[in-house]
Amino acid sequence: MNKSTNQNLYRLFQSRFPKDIDNIFLEHARGTLSFADLELTSGRYAAVLKSSGVTKGDRVVVQVSKSPEAVLLYLACLRVGAVYIPLNTAYTLAEVSYFIDDAKPRLIVCKPAMQEQFSSAFASRGAAVVLTMAGDGTGSFSDRALTLEADPAVIHSAENDLAAILYTSGTTGRSKGAMLTHGNLSSNALVLHEYWGWEPDDVLLHALPIFHVHGLFVALHCALLNASKVVFHTKFEADQIVKALPHVTVFMGVPTFYTRLLETPEFDLQTCQNIRLFISGSAPLLTESFTAFENLTGHKILERYGMTEAGMITSNPYEGERIAGSVGFALPGVTARVADQNGAERPHGEVGILEITGANVFAGYWQMPEKTAEEFRADGYFITGDMAVMDETGRIEIVGRAKDLVISGGFNVYPKEVETIIDEIPEVTESAVIGVPHPDFGEAVTAVIVANEGNTLGADNVRAYLERKLANFKQPKRIIIVSKLPRNAMGKVQKKALREQYAGIFS
Repeated sequence: MNKSTNQNLYRLFQSRFPKDIDNIFLEHARGTLSFADLELTSGRYAAVLKSSGVTKGDRVVVQVSKSPEAVLLYLACLRVGAVYIPLNTAYTLAEVSYFIDDAKPRLIVCKPAMQEQFSSAFASRGAAVVLTMAGDGTGSFSDRALTLEADPAVIHSAENDLAAILYTSGTTGRSKGAMLTHGNLSSNALVLHEYWGWEPDDVLLHALPIFHVHGLFVALHCALLNASKVVFHTKFEADQIVKALPHVTVFMGVPTFYTRLLETPEFDLQTCQNIRLFISGSAPLLTESFTAFENLTGHKILERYGMTEAGMITSNPYEGERIAGSVGFALPGVTARVADQNGAERPHGEVGILEITGANVFAGYWQMPEKTAEEFRADGYFITGDMAVMDETGRIEIVGRAKDLVISGGFNVYPKEVETIIDEIPEVTESAVIGVPHPDFGEAVTAVIVANEGNTLGADNVRAYLERKLANFKQPKRIIIVSKLPRNAMGKVQKKALREQYAGIFS
């Protein structure tokens, strides 16, 4: 690849725009957005960024509702070379404070209702400007855009220039900012576009959030590379998705989407007659869901595997056998191995830690050089922390998570972060947070708590405390008060025993 050419991801998207730029890019509840609108408005948004003091390499923190305007804001950040940092809309002000302190953004864009709180909390933390964007596209950011001429520039970017930072929860309770470059994102998008066989007339149904890899990068990048129309829903509502499915050809979802579709009486074979591809990711898809979906619709869901630090890593084949419980093969350009604790490759069929290399693998953790070094082998392989088995053909199955990660409804929850907050409660002696099977969410966050002797701590007290401290998806769906936690001879809490003990509480 010619390093003198502009490797800005937005430039790649521009090169794939349709000949007729009046073609629809986004179809949404308030109307449509053409590729011409995309070019013009993202240029105006780029002008807002520049007028707010944002220059190449500056961080822009965004916590706004899903909307077409939020997509354009992301694209505008690419155009000016800013580092886009999307935050889960469920994060509390206390949680956001950490990200602001760590990233030191030049600009924060938040919901209008939060402007006063954000301005007050972060005025002295190095953020030059706080602007707003509502779910209907209104707000001070959009107001400024209306007063400015579109900036046609797309700043020159190299492959290793940062495009985004996505924060992942840490096992120690401290979130890590995964640095993703223009090269990381473009290489992954190009591979997926080809591997999943995108066709000229494909239409994507988009119901995912746009603050993480799946909805923001995987879905939107593929559609942009294909110049496809995107039917854009701000959230997943099963009845609305069923109405939209006959008019699209590609659908991407988390396992929870598929279980809810199966529970919807109107969802049937006829609904799916025009669908070319169903894709599932962000959490393990149960074999029961895979089989039930195929029996009802005739479609085998294509399951893939990825993570914040690398985008998509593996996929079941588009043409070839899709096997329930398998995440398929390493994608083209990705090299994967299953290794022991020391990085030595394990024999086929034996469990180990999945390690990977490839152009999609992130540039490291923001301002954490020591943590970054810990996660890479001397030969450049990134240690995913996921336990896996690889067969003789290279097909991979994820069998567990080395770091006790809970994936609930497609969202990552690290137990240590939740335990740290629970343990702040004076009446709590100790806590253990686990994930247990849940028919809708895949796994449900469950807290097992030991209370101080003699007090009357109840689940409602704990829940009320956590509501002020944690995003909703991190809050335990069940709180269990016990007299003691199971431990091994070394005194370590046996979470495996707890998972086994409470495995059936949601069945």
